[in-house]
Amino acid sequence: MAYKSYSMELAGRTLTVDIGRVAKQANGAALMHYGETTVLCTATASDKPREGIDFFPLSVEFEEKMYAVGKIPGGFNKREGKASENSVLTSRVIDRPMRPLFPKDYRNDCTLNNLVLSVDPECRPELVAMIGSAIATSISDIPFCGPCATTQLGMVDGEFIVNPGQEVWDNGQLRLTVASTSEKVIMIEAGADEIPEDKMLEAIYLCHGINQTIIEFTNKIVEEAGKPKHEYTSCAIPDEMFTAIKEIVPPEEMETAVFSDDKQVREENIRQVTEKLEEAFADNEEWLAILGEAIYQYQKKTVRKMILKDHKRPDGRQITEIRPLAAEVDLIPRVHGSAMFTRGQTQICTITTLAPLSEKQKVDGLDAFTTEKRYMHHYNFPSYSVGETKPSRGPGRREIGHGSLAEKALVPVLPSEEEFPYTIRTVSETFESNGSTSQASICASTMSLMAAGVPITKPVAGISCGLVTGDTDDDYIVLTDIQGLEDFFGDMDFKVAGTKDGITAIQMDIKIHGLTKPIVEEAIKRTREARMYILDNVMLPAISEPRKNVGKYAPKIIQMQIDPVKIGDVVGQRGKTINSLIERTGVRIDITDEGMVSICGEDEAMMAEARRLIEIIVTDFFEGQVLEGEVINIKEFGAFLEFAPGKEGMVHISKIARERINHVEDVLTLGDRVKVVCLGKDKMGRVSFSIKDVK
Repeated sequence: MAYKSYSMELAGRTLTVDIGRVAKQANGAALMHYGETTVLCTATASDKPREGIDFFPLSVEFEEKMYAVGKIPGGFNKREGKASENSVLTSRVIDRPMRPLFPKDYRNDCTLNNLVLSVDPECRPELVAMIGSAIATSISDIPFCGPCATTQLGMVDGEFIVNPGQEVWDNGQLRLTVASTSEKVIMIEAGADEIPEDKMLEAIYLCHGINQTIIEFTNKIVEEAGKPKHEYTSCAIPDEMFTAIKEIVPPEEMETAVFSDDKQVREENIRQVTEKLEEAFADNEEWLAILGEAIYQYQKKTVRKMILKDHKRPDGRQITEIRPLAAEVDLIPRVHGSAMFTRGQTQICTITTLAPLSEKQKVDGLDAFTTEKRYMHHYNFPSYSVGETKPSRGPGRREIGHGSLAEKALVPVLPSEEEFPYTIRTVSETFESNGSTSQASICASTMSLMAAGVPITKPVAGISCGLVTGDTDDDYIVLTDIQGLEDFFGDMDFKVAGTKDGITAIQMDIKIHGLTKPIVEEAIKRTREARMYILDNVMLPAISEPRKNVGKYAPKIIQMQIDPVKIGDVVGQRGKTINSLIERTGVRIDITDEGMVSICGEDEAMMAEARRLIEIIVTDFFEGQVLEGEVINIKEFGAFLEFAPGKEGMVHISKIARERINHVEDVLTLGDRVKVVCLGKDKMGRVSFSIKDVK
């Protein structure tokens, strides 16, 4: 392929795409330049389908290389290791809009790789990779119903900023990512500071409009540099097999099998259906090999028909009805805060842990502005929550994604460090799962934070809507609070979290080629109605406001501001002073470069003592000041006292007692604690103290 370069103006900066310059052996490759950000985006696919699978094996990678920001990786090996959380989350955002645009019966292995070569903080590499992946796939010979395009939107002081730089993205009021095809919105992801629903819709469709200009640009590239799409082996279920299955298991029998609000009952019904069909097809090895997929497709067609044509949900609920809800707090002793939220057969328990600010998570990545995190939300999904058995191998991409979504939803309501000087971690344990555990995690985490005494500004709730579509754009049904079956067989999982005043997070996954504006509007309206119901009727009755104080077993923290010039006095030579303070009081002491001192401990008396000692260390002696000190050294001419670690003074022998004494030892011994008054400085500029003049 001959080398060609294409450029367009995008949000005030030049986007340049080099085709045929590098990575020519990939099915499709685009070297992307946006500002000084450079990302190599490639799309490759295997020649033949992978045998024995019933899904499209798509893998998306976002490779962060530290050389892109002029850094050498940390650690012993000094090279990049496993993907960072940001890399995993970016890969997911690329995957979600593109996966539905590949043929549903395509089984060839496909990899979209995005290698970050350089980073301009004003042009986020994540956005460049999203656009580049779509371009690389569109020009390749891989079957793909694109192109699609992605735009990001920030907001500062109520004004939208298209494709903002990293600093605005991190600190603005909105972090919105929208992917579109030429006709419809295909993916939405957002973190927001309580943005009203109408403002969010305006932002979504502003991005959708900008995406159309990128798609026009991509179409021009495809027209000139695109390859013909290759033929592939279809893995669709034969029509004659479906006909045979329906004769053995009539549609009404399948409806009975899937129509249950109990997941275990439904699974047992399907197991019996499967055994019946396995027995019927015992002599047909070809059909037996794909029977599982065929039964899945039969269930899907049945559920979709029941919902779309009959308005009948598998568990018997109304279209807008939420499953039975329950909430409770303080179910786990000794932890700093705990809460459990149950919605049908979805049950999440969230545990909150508080720690000093020094426990912030250090972040080593391509973002120059984010080097540490004060709030962490972690989500776990054990196999027992769905009645399965498999070993735990740590969090996967799904767990990382769900944790990030809940974290994003709760960050806007957290108190500032000045208001609440703690590092905060919430962990959501999935006890039971049957749809939308991420949104249940948000509800449980809100209550857990309030139970732990974290003064969040407002409670946050989350809910998910589903979708079943027919043959035309106006033939659809939006479902409130989808369970697992409706998620598997439906077309959309539209998750929205927020407070009473606005949205704090959105994540939209779909399996079709996009959503019309009426569907998006209805989904956002439905989620708000459900969110208000959950807050008012379930969460707030369980715990109406944050507790005034942290729990018995949580660390207590007091803060004090000192002159930054005095930090060295508190720390002492090689840490001698601060280590002595810690040993004496049993507290933990952290000091920022700005002079903010955090004293953390469980014994409030010892915390107060540590504060008193630090105040002495950082306060210059002045005339009339009364102090208490310990005798640490005795000389012929007087005694040396320590008032605080590293803070000493001397009392002359003439100032020890009202009567004349010949020897200091006649009155004082080592270890005595005595009160003294500061007399000011003598003629030589030395500070002197007196015991006898204490009133």
